[in-house]
Amino acid sequence: MLTVGDEIELLVEKPVAGGRMLARHEGRVILVHGAIPGERIRARVTKVERQLAFASTGDVVESSPDRRLPFTDLTCGGSSYAHINYPRQLQLKAEIITDAFARLGHIAIDAPLEVQASPEREYRMRARFHVRNGQVGFYKEGSHELCNAATTRQLLDETVSAVSAAVEVVLASAAIGSVEVTENLSADQRVLHIESGPTEISVAALDAAVAAGGLSGCSAYSTGRSVVAGVPVVSDPLTVLTKGRAGSGQLERHAESFFQANRFLLPDLVTHVLDSVLPVGLVTDLYAGVGLFAVSLAHSGREGITAVEGDRTSARDLMANTSACGASVRVVIGSVEDYLSSNRGKTDTLIVDPPRTGISRKAIDAIVRGRPGRIVYVSCDPPTMGRDAARFVAGGYQLTSLRAFDLFPNTPHVESLGVFDLGAGPSGTDKGVE
Repeated sequence: MLTVGDEIELLVEKPVAGGRMLARHEGRVILVHGAIPGERIRARVTKVERQLAFASTGDVVESSPDRRLPFTDLTCGGSSYAHINYPRQLQLKAEIITDAFARLGHIAIDAPLEVQASPEREYRMRARFHVRNGQVGFYKEGSHELCNAATTRQLLDETVSAVSAAVEVVLASAAIGSVEVTENLSADQRVLHIESGPTEISVAALDAAVAAGGLSGCSAYSTGRSVVAGVPVVSDPLTVLTKGRAGSGQLERHAESFFQANRFLLPDLVTHVLDSVLPVGLVTDLYAGVGLFAVSLAHSGREGITAVEGDRTSARDLMANTSACGASVRVVIGSVEDYLSSNRGKTDTLIVDPPRTGISRKAIDAIVRGRPGRIVYVSCDPPTMGRDAARFVAGGYQLTSLRAFDLFPNTPHVESLGVFDLGAGPSGTDKGVE
């Protein structure tokens, strides 16, 4: 029987979603942190459950040629692959996606899956910082212990410095729980949103934070009310986001709104989504967020678009971003499930970009009943995408295209873009995926 603290020797087999690698010890599955497939390691058991155990890498007995000296603590948020050479990271992420489709979706991906690479440094435009005992940083994995966000290299040094300077000013008069930062692609606009503790944050404190951090603006939710200083939104030209397909327009967002975080790959993701939409017909964008895909389509000349968003803050930005689209975009504020249950209109292309939990069974059933000709699925979680893919295939769809984007280097996270076309029946398994 394994117990916490045991040291065991393991042969590491393969990656699993979430950042760990799979190994086995006397028939029990071990999920180990800090290893690479093919390595033989000595690991320390950190947690034991009924069917599996968790461990962290100690000595590396036989090292992978893809191992490198990590530039940061592997347990600091967003760094669990930092010990792996970058080309191997991309291969591991491709394996995770194809495994999820095979194991959960029962769909074989026979063609090699390419994961589009990103620069490893300064790629991140959005992040949440936590504040504890006057310090600001990321959480270490599985704990509330803070680590230095700057060492992870995800953000610009100026971004980390701006957050620290602004937090220091506000802490002089109020408690802070967490801070969200967002900036635009060119990093010449940067805003914060502060979640405070029980003490009230004044407008004067936010004004001082904006000055100290060189921010465009700052907002806070404090003692039941919103406080704002400066201009608390950032924006990007649609011509940049769409690589020239949209001739004009801006896309703006608050720090609290969801938005894709990688400044280098975002235009590629947007244009691939635009290319995946059927050339004619109605388009419905579920989980539309601030309108990244819907507004990009409209400013590229497309009409007949419906954008559905349930989050209040994102919906506010969506309304602002679609105000220049005229009748091209209809906005629906409410849950995807409520929209699908009440809407009887047909759509030709359905874009879905759900949260990490994927699409609910209720929503998938309604989508399949509606029979859109094409479903364009953007996913940040391979296991839930694989699960949902199986449900689409059972409903008569076929996976006709699959590609991936490494929006978060040095982490196990990967963005997938799958296209499902309405086929002849539920039995087909696609063999010719891009």
